[in-house]
Amino acid sequence: MMRSMRASAKYIMGIVAVAFVGWMIFSVGMDVTGQGSSLPNTVAKVNGETIDVTTFYAAVRNEQNRIRAEQGVIPTSLEDQRALEDQVLESMIQNILLRQEFRRRGIRVSDQEVIEAAQSYPPPEIIDAPQFQTEGQFDLQKYQRFLASSTDPGFLLALEARYRDEIPRNKLFSQLTAGIYVSDAQLWRRYRDQYDSVTAVVLPLFPYLVVPDSEVTLTDEQVEAHYRAHRDDFTRPATAYLSFVALSRQPNASDSVAAIERAERLHAELVDGADFERMARQESADSVSAAEGGDLGEVALGRFVSEFETAALTLTPGETSDPVRTPFGYHIIRLESRTDTSFHARHILVTVELAGDHLDEVESKADTLDLYAAEQDDPGSLDQVADWLSLPVGQAPPVVEGGRLRLGSGFGIGDASIWAFGGDIDIGMTSPVIETETTYYVFRLDSLAPEGVPPFDQIRGTARIAATQAAKQTRTEEIAREVASDLASGMTLEEAAERHGVSTRTAAGFTRQSFPPVFQGAPEATGAAFAMGVGETSGPIHTDAGTFFVRPDAKIVADSSLFVSQLDLLRMQAIQLAGQQRVQLAMASLRRDADVQDLRRQLERAQRDAADNSLLPNALGF
Repeated sequence: MMRSMRASAKYIMGIVAVAFVGWMIFSVGMDVTGQGSSLPNTVAKVNGETIDVTTFYAAVRNEQNRIRAEQGVIPTSLEDQRALEDQVLESMIQNILLRQEFRRRGIRVSDQEVIEAAQSYPPPEIIDAPQFQTEGQFDLQKYQRFLASSTDPGFLLALEARYRDEIPRNKLFSQLTAGIYVSDAQLWRRYRDQYDSVTAVVLPLFPYLVVPDSEVTLTDEQVEAHYRAHRDDFTRPATAYLSFVALSRQPNASDSVAAIERAERLHAELVDGADFERMARQESADSVSAAEGGDLGEVALGRFVSEFETAALTLTPGETSDPVRTPFGYHIIRLESRTDTSFHARHILVTVELAGDHLDEVESKADTLDLYAAEQDDPGSLDQVADWLSLPVGQAPPVVEGGRLRLGSGFGIGDASIWAFGGDIDIGMTSPVIETETTYYVFRLDSLAPEGVPPFDQIRGTARIAATQAAKQTRTEEIAREVASDLASGMTLEEAAERHGVSTRTAAGFTRQSFPPVFQGAPEATGAAFAMGVGETSGPIHTDAGTFFVRPDAKIVADSSLFVSQLDLLRMQAIQLAGQQRVQLAMASLRRDADVQDLRRQLERAQRDAADNSLLPNALGF
């Protein structure tokens, strides 16, 4: 049973939201007698306006469907699901804030405005539709005739809803951006920022390069004194310490044999006359191209991995290859056409995955983890099951709240930290089975450090690194004062650099907007290069990135006559940009000042409590 559930995981996750909505309505919203219960059904409140659970999860389901349509799959991990829900909720919050702002400003939409907008400003997808084109151009009259004669109420209602949403937004944005003006002087400054350029000699003094580790010797007392003087610098987020058991689900040699045997069997069916496109739809593991009968489209040479491309280009149009191995699995390729620079092919992908006895072994162990190690209150259960399965219990590196647990060189396991900081998790509890592409995991929460400054003994090493960096910074500032003294005595920048064993760099032709890498994180140094005269050498410029000396050797000033010829265009672009920025600031202000209550965790607790009280089994008839 557990194996079939895991095999269906990508489909199950797609209906979790729907099932949760139904359960909340029928089990949480109603008690066993059919009367309303006191359990919550509100996902969030925005300035007192509620978002109910049904509306929210319907929006989540719509977003899942959109992602599935675009990408062929939907997010399946807990981390991905949380991110998707956060995105949907934030979008709903923004829409509510907009509606509330419309009401505050008295912004309304009349029927006549909707009609005029529909007739005169068709949506982009209408403009691009072939049926409304005349000689390759959008024909407004053709569209208006269609609109006047349409008998499809669904289309007309959808169009009306669109304009009733867009028109008040446009009115609000017009109000927000009214009166924006950009002067000639402002435009000239921006133009010069883009086109003034400087070539300069730079002496950068970066503490980590200028002062070697061997020149910094600190006692334990000095390190601890630095820690006590800069305690706030050592503040850490909440940190979880986890143990784990990992069960590999990587294919082995027997799985590879099973995959090639399946690929050869499919190839034999094609040789016997099976339809390639139908087989691709039914059998290919590449879900995106499978939906198109295995079609990969017309692609430029060099886009695919060499094994695939080499095999495809040895075929003649219409010919089908034997199974071809690539890092993605085994491909059966049919070449449709080719040119000197591109080719068009279809393929059927057979991936190398767990199969046969190996699949049975891994899934049996996964079931054991699921039944006896996962979601247990007894800390010893993880060790006991690990011993049964001859699997080691590992110690995970500390994971901070909101971070990703990284084991080895992978992308990180976000679900582990989400579980550890999810609330209602006591020390010693174990996680559900967390599945990645290569491994099944069960984690145990061994300890949880709250947010704050750890004791010195816990971060002695980190404190030593910080104290060493501070000592290097102090020594770098001393070197900068010595260089400044050398320059004052008549030395050139190059001579002073050589005296102190450091090097100058030449930064050629940079602008205020496209500064060289040496100035990364040091806008003060960029500004000095433009502010000084050619041949002048600056004093020490202290920045967070390091200390700099700058000498401009050449300057090019923007062409004022070219600026004047482009003035109208530059003003229009500047006003558009200023309008976008003003709207963004206004929306950010609405969001910042709003009273938003995210009640999702309360809903989850209500779900767990109700399940503990056996409401869920009763509702499902178990």
